[in-house]
Amino acid sequence: MVPLILVLLLALILFGAGFALKALWWIAVIVLVIWLVGFLARSTGAGGKRGRWYRW
Repeated sequence: MVPLILVLLLALILFGAGFALKALWWIAVIVLVIWLVGFLARSTGAGGKRGRWYRW
């Protein structure tokens, strides 16, 4: 009985980790797309210099 519970617990942990990693990949892709859009669509400031759309 104990080995069965351990195997099920391990399967649950691995499934949860896989789901979390997949979610983190999607978040990383979304952030990358937002950064690229902001980088390409940044506005020009005074003197023709391109300004930053972010504060950092």
